[in-house]
Amino acid sequence: MDTRQLEYFVAVAEELNFTRAAQRMFAVQSTVSAGIRALEREIGAELFARSTKSVTLTAAGEVVLPEARRALEAIDAVRSAAAQSAAGIRGRLRVGIFASVDVVDLPALFGEFHRLHPLVDLQLQASPSGSTGFADDVRRGRVDVAFMGLPERDLVGLAVLPLVSTTFVVVLPRGHALATRDSLTLRDLAEERFIDTPEGFGNRVVIDRAFADAGMTRTVSTQIGDLTQLPRFVAADLGLAVVPAATLVLADNTVAVPIVGPEVPWQLSVISRPSPSPAVAALLARFETHFAR
Repeated sequence: MDTRQLEYFVAVAEELNFTRAAQRMFAVQSTVSAGIRALEREIGAELFARSTKSVTLTAAGEVVLPEARRALEAIDAVRSAAAQSAAGIRGRLRVGIFASVDVVDLPALFGEFHRLHPLVDLQLQASPSGSTGFADDVRRGRVDVAFMGLPERDLVGLAVLPLVSTTFVVVLPRGHALATRDSLTLRDLAEERFIDTPEGFGNRVVIDRAFADAGMTRTVSTQIGDLTQLPRFVAADLGLAVVPAATLVLADNTVAVPIVGPEVPWQLSVISRPSPSPAVAALLARFETHFAR
């Protein structure tokens, strides 16, 4: 059984599309298809149900997928151990990042890591669906490590390393009737219009749940994929924003007021799958050192 065949199988299983899987594997589609057919012949079972419109895993494919992932992880571990003993940690690290959040000095952090482990190839990427997308990516093996804004109760089965804990503040236009208050409750905000990140982003999940737990709903009239840009849209009077205090970058003519009664917590963490590779373990150790400073 060829390792590349297993890699093709996992890629197609995760993408459910031969074209996207081939692009991900930097291969032509015919090569991926041939590798899958060869694997199916070898194990004596069809792994995918193919039609002109869709690709789905068969019952055999569902059973084989976790085993294929474990086999590839074991092979990577063997290679990493051999490489590390010969010339230090090497390999590829796919890291999910929040490019617009300045809580983390990403260039400094990854610069430190690169100086310590120059043989590790870092691949940084963002997710259009925020923390929820990253959690799924890590579970499915598409990403090795990811920054995360979801609560730990949403991360069952993943290794979680907390980095920063903070609370939420309300960003309001300076002339707003509530802007002079020392603090605000969620009930004070119930009738307001909000600007927020799309559903699935960690900060959005936390605040939506906080309103629901208080027996309220809210109106999000504007959605923006960049958390740090919300105050600029507040300044344009499109609504209010509720953001983690640690990520706050106020715009001109806006103010920030803490939420109390109760405070709403938010945690920035990094996640990985259990039993990390040497490269993942080294990066997590770097995070711990960086944030301890």
